[in-house]
Amino acid sequence: MAIMGEEFFKERKYPFIFTLLGLFICVGVIIFTNTANTISTFNPFLFYSNNDVKNQTPPLLSPFPAPQHHDLHHAAAPTTITDDEQQQEKEKEVVVVIDWKLCKGSVAVDYIPCLDNWDAIKALKSRKHMEHRERHCPQKSIKCLLPLPKGYRFPVPWPKSRDMIWYDNVPHPKLVEYKKDQHWVVQSGEYLVFPGGGTQFKDGVDHYIEFMEKHIRVVLDVGCGVASFGGYLLDKNVITMSFAPKDEHEAQIQFALERGIPATLSVIGTQKLTFPDNAFDMIHCARCRVHWEADGGKPLYELNRILRPGGFFAWSATPVYRDNEKDLQIWTVTEAITKAMCWSIVAKARDSAGIGLVIYQKPISSSCYENRKEKIPPLCENKDSKNSSWYATLDSCLTPLPVDGMGELRSWPMPWPQRLNSKPPSLDAVDEFQKDSKQWSQLVSDVYKEGLSINWPSIRNIMDMNAGYAGFASALTDLPVWVMNVVPIDMSDTLSVIYDRGFIGMYHDWCESFNTYPRTYDLLHSSFLFQYLEKRCDIVEVVAEIDRILRPDGYLVVRDSPEILNKLTPVLHSLHWSVTLHQDQFLVGKKSFWRPMAFE
Repeated sequence: MAIMGEEFFKERKYPFIFTLLGLFICVGVIIFTNTANTISTFNPFLFYSNNDVKNQTPPLLSPFPAPQHHDLHHAAAPTTITDDEQQQEKEKEVVVVIDWKLCKGSVAVDYIPCLDNWDAIKALKSRKHMEHRERHCPQKSIKCLLPLPKGYRFPVPWPKSRDMIWYDNVPHPKLVEYKKDQHWVVQSGEYLVFPGGGTQFKDGVDHYIEFMEKHIRVVLDVGCGVASFGGYLLDKNVITMSFAPKDEHEAQIQFALERGIPATLSVIGTQKLTFPDNAFDMIHCARCRVHWEADGGKPLYELNRILRPGGFFAWSATPVYRDNEKDLQIWTVTEAITKAMCWSIVAKARDSAGIGLVIYQKPISSSCYENRKEKIPPLCENKDSKNSSWYATLDSCLTPLPVDGMGELRSWPMPWPQRLNSKPPSLDAVDEFQKDSKQWSQLVSDVYKEGLSINWPSIRNIMDMNAGYAGFASALTDLPVWVMNVVPIDMSDTLSVIYDRGFIGMYHDWCESFNTYPRTYDLLHSSFLFQYLEKRCDIVEVVAEIDRILRPDGYLVVRDSPEILNKLTPVLHSLHWSVTLHQDQFLVGKKSFWRPMAFE
């Protein structure tokens, strides 16, 4: 990769870099029984069967034996259930009585529990390192439902949504006014239109795109704005994880997700990003307002951790091209830190407008680390790195280059699309991986696409709540969708494999709220996840979080034991969702536009 990078940049095609770097984002409603309607107090754990005395609570069902995430069972085509059978099932159905209320408050429409915990934020002793933009989850998760924005409607379909979205779905005019000179987004009648701006680069990029298409697949865009950079690259088979904090740039990540561009809420502050080591082929920052030199260089050490060996960091900010005292001082400190990290500069130039860019490359060999006169920063000690970035503080050391089981440095993944099914460099259990991929391919083809009554043309943003090796995402690559692959912190850590395959994802604990705006995903999927969650999470709270993330008319697809599906069904019915079951192992819930009338 180092040779490829040098040869490209020696061709002096700098002008072509700049614009790209700136452009780089069932049945019906089930109504409560008359008795249930008379209960006015909120009791999420009040369960009873229609065949039992209604004031009795049966014992909890025993848990289903838990297969691993890769233990897929062949599923036959869905069988037809007769009316009599449906009535029998209805009579046996467990009813959950929940008096759902609307969340109250002026920000309830766009509420993000772990980022909008104002009591915790006010109690912070410092905000110097963006502590107020980090996760501060409330002790009790919400059990209320978020109201819809006035005039909310079905989103503009992809790919039209990349260029325009409904204003009423994300009615935030502040960013339109704040960034009008940069043309991030403009309001045009009932639409918000994205001209492709949000950048300071104005020159062409054709030759650079050719380089990107051959060698770069997974990119991280830091401080992404409305994610036009990532949105533009989607046509080039480059997938970008765009992220920014929830700050004064009102709802920029919400805009990105409404457009159908991968994005998440995060910040480089005092904690590690929820990505694995050595994940991204390239990291991009154009005016991202991160002080890379701060705190002894810890933000740069974090980039080094998540950047793949031989990967690139493209940075454009005033310290790169301005000559005033402040910017020169920042550049001097940054240059010293990057040299100590053994990063090399493969390009530094200005475009015709005087805007500068520097591109660094991470080493592909450990020799530089070993030959440093001063071992500052030191190399981090080798230790079990499983889910090590979840609520972990930033390191003051450099993550060693990854090695395989034989102690050899790991290779760069194959070019896309070969890397999709080739052996992931971070995985030794190849047979298990190949079996998983084959089984998911068959299952998605035979069941998910043909037998579950999902309107796939309406789907763009997908979240796999326990992604495993990303077999589900891999089986969907022929559709115009993207998948946020989530690896739960208490399950096998497969996130490095997911990135090796050319996908994106994050760590998460589903007993907490996810870092995303409400109504930002079209489909949520889980496979044998809830049988783990019920052991330590409040399932009603998890369902409330799913309702928050999922847009109206969106789908929840659950593959699990019959016992788990029977527990989930009445909870979803209480939300006025339509629910269908297939083969006693698949549940498809479709969210409605229903919202309660009363506030909490």
